[in-house]
Amino acid sequence: MGFRTTAFRRVRNQVCKRIARRLRTLALADFDAYRHRLATDPEEWRRLDTFCRITISRFCRDRPVFDWLERVGLPALADAAVATGRKKLFCWSAGCGSGEEPYTLRILWDLCLADRFPSLSLDIVASDADSGVLERARCAVYSAGCLREVPRDWIERAFVARDDQYRLRRTFRHGVQFVRQDIRQKLPAGRFDLVLCRNLVFTYFDEAVQRRLLTRITSRMTNHGILVIGRRETLPGGVDGFKIAKGVPGIFRFASNQRHNHERPAG
Repeated sequence: MGFRTTAFRRVRNQVCKRIARRLRTLALADFDAYRHRLATDPEEWRRLDTFCRITISRFCRDRPVFDWLERVGLPALADAAVATGRKKLFCWSAGCGSGEEPYTLRILWDLCLADRFPSLSLDIVASDADSGVLERARCAVYSAGCLREVPRDWIERAFVARDDQYRLRRTFRHGVQFVRQDIRQKLPAGRFDLVLCRNLVFTYFDEAVQRRLLTRITSRMTNHGILVIGRRETLPGGVDGFKIAKGVPGIFRFASNQRHNHERPAG
């Protein structure tokens, strides 16, 4: 399946419980019986793949990343865009889960940077393979625990609190498009100035899959764009063009010899 078994060490029980429930549904005696089922039913591999999806997310997760994007990363991308007469910055949140990451970007831009760059708008594509978490993302209702790293003034300005739940105001959902895609099979169209691919490809997949997907990710990046991965993740060897940014682990600037059109193609 292309996974690294070591990546599941902390979440092994969660995955095994999902498989155990599947065994009960199928009336199978043990894991050996399930292996036989996999050998005789190719469709079961698709179900097993869904059991291995781990979604752990919250707003402003790894806060220093978003502090850096506010102070350094997004202003640099915006300055470059304005200098070339562009009207939009394009961002992609890969493995977006319930939407906390792309919505954090939206809030950050609207509250902290939009007034500084009035001629520029932020366009965000957020992708995930799980239709269930994407539906929750579109509803944009979260528990208090999901907001524990969010600045208090952001909460007051961007959310409506009701019965221990926080609903993101509609004005902070604009420009965020959610799409169901498995990154191993399909990527969003166009090119992106900022790609966030955190705690997904470079945690759960083996090195061969990582290299293949990193090559495909670079094909979606603008020249001098920014790639953000998890702070404990590393990029695999064999893919050129990335230079680590100073100050925060997991942030890379991309420079390609090829010239790319910065605007996304229609559709």
